[in-house]
Amino acid sequence: MNKYTPKPAVRLTHPEWSKDAVIYQINTRQFTPEGTFKAAETHLPRLKELGVDILWLMPIHEIGQKNRKGTLGSPYAVKDYYSVNPEFGTLEDIKHFVDAAHAQGFRVILDWVPNHTAWDSVLVSEHPDWYTRNWKGDFHPTPWWDWSDIIDLNYALPEVREYMTEAMKYWVRDMDVDGFRCDVAGFVPTDFWNTVRKELDAIKPVFMLAEWESRDLHEEAFDMTYAWTWYDTLLNIVKGDGDVSLLHIYYSWNEKAYPFDIMRMLFTSNHDKNSWEGTMNERFHAARDAVIALTFVSEGMPLIYNSQEAGEEKRLDFFEKDSIQWKDHPINDYYKKLIVLKKKNTALWNAHWGARMVHVPNSAPEKVFSFVRQNEQDKVFAVFNFSPMPQSVTFSDALFHGKYTDFTSGAQVEMSASTRLELKPWDFLIYTK
Repeated sequence: MNKYTPKPAVRLTHPEWSKDAVIYQINTRQFTPEGTFKAAETHLPRLKELGVDILWLMPIHEIGQKNRKGTLGSPYAVKDYYSVNPEFGTLEDIKHFVDAAHAQGFRVILDWVPNHTAWDSVLVSEHPDWYTRNWKGDFHPTPWWDWSDIIDLNYALPEVREYMTEAMKYWVRDMDVDGFRCDVAGFVPTDFWNTVRKELDAIKPVFMLAEWESRDLHEEAFDMTYAWTWYDTLLNIVKGDGDVSLLHIYYSWNEKAYPFDIMRMLFTSNHDKNSWEGTMNERFHAARDAVIALTFVSEGMPLIYNSQEAGEEKRLDFFEKDSIQWKDHPINDYYKKLIVLKKKNTALWNAHWGARMVHVPNSAPEKVFSFVRQNEQDKVFAVFNFSPMPQSVTFSDALFHGKYTDFTSGAQVEMSASTRLELKPWDFLIYTK
């Protein structure tokens, strides 16, 4: 091979079942009044009807008591990686949940917290030398963060890496989970993750989500990383702190700095945003539905955080019991329709199964975001007015020309050089063929 021949940027294989997947996050404590796996299991038929595929369970392990925050503590302060939080049920209960989810066609991934443990973790008494120390020689939380309920592990030690790998393998091999969402993945060395992925895939094909933004994590370890920058970009536009040119910057980086055969997780809410910053309604206001739509037609996998399909009308307490108030809401059908669109139109699929976004220039470039995604089989032309004023726009180039179905109305339309589209404030139009 010529030494200048490009090497594959992604050297892992995404599980086939992730090709058109939508991910759904379950905060077990708040998901039901009971706050248990058994109670959560009763929601599986509803989630099946919604159309989601990957169920991400927030940390299921026993929570430490020492330096606990609040009454119930943070699920991210893990006492024992082989345990189950008795608040949620038993080991048999979580196994039953996983089996029931599999029977209905779901995949289940666990939230994994490898960077740190609770102060009273079983590892503190068994292996106190596995932790980093501060300048005084004491255990300490992750530097510079107000994470007073946890202490940092030392990944310079092979023993720590081996222990954590074996614990993750246990949940895949013995409990049949389908992968992990890895907390602050960038705080743990990348070479550790690369090794873990190979060992997990040797058991069965897994799906790995990193809570981080990094090109390198995609090479051998993670199928998907967070698109924090995407969220912040849309938020700045909605707040009036920037215009659509900010989106052009994000997508330029997404296309040039990242490989094509990857997934970025796009979201309008998650457990961090909901609890600490506000609901999707508080954050995105009138632009909410447009931003949600962009998570489905843009490059990336959409996340639905539990209660968004019920309108997500409150911030959920993080350290206390604060059940979701489930109710019928029109947004549920909106999500269902978008999920059907993503699955039906192969141009909108994930990673290499989908198609690249191509910019379609328009006459209001600072206000309107427009693009095409197409392959040999399918095509989407999407137009978003990310401004508080109505826009009347025309388009350049011939890429968008053709006959389409309007996503919202179902009407048949034809696009040509003379096309002019009228958009209300924060409005969007999606055309498919």
